[in-house]
Amino acid sequence: MKALKREILIGVTAGIAAYKTCDLVSRLVKAGHGVTVVMTENAAHLVGPRTFQALTGRNVLVQMFSEESAIPHIEPARAADLLCVAPATANFLAKAANGLADDLLSTLYLAFSGPVLLAPAMNSQMWAKPAVQRNMRQLAADGVQFVGPVSGHLACGEDGVGRMAEPAEIFEKIQNLLANA
Repeated sequence: MKALKREILIGVTAGIAAYKTCDLVSRLVKAGHGVTVVMTENAAHLVGPRTFQALTGRNVLVQMFSEESAIPHIEPARAADLLCVAPATANFLAKAANGLADDLLSTLYLAFSGPVLLAPAMNSQMWAKPAVQRNMRQLAADGVQFVGPVSGHLACGEDGVGRMAEPAEIFEKIQNLLANA
């Protein structure tokens, strides 16, 4: 039996691991899913929106206010079956845990009612902060699912927990969540 094509929102925040999200998006598209990428403005400095546009064949959403849609945070939220944010920075975790909506991605997160998967990625010192751990506990209590972070070599040159899970692992978690949704 062929898997149903599902609509997936991929949020990309400004972590250096954003380059790995290209692989994740490619895997999802190859699996037959419809993928829409939503990037923070700062993430667009790390990986260009055109890269994701080429991978998905769709426009990448970055701006909260654009000519394309009167309500850019509602329409994609209604159309999607799952929201995955990879990488999910400490900044995004704090916004999501506290209901702060000051950009397109954080606003879309609040408007989305389906399953949410976050792939945290940050420096190990940031990951260990009580505030970050508190935000993770709040998000888990809110029903958010997580994949990673894992231990390994970080972009800052240190080794420790904070590395984003590999795209293959995130892809498998998405497939499992969709199968059980």
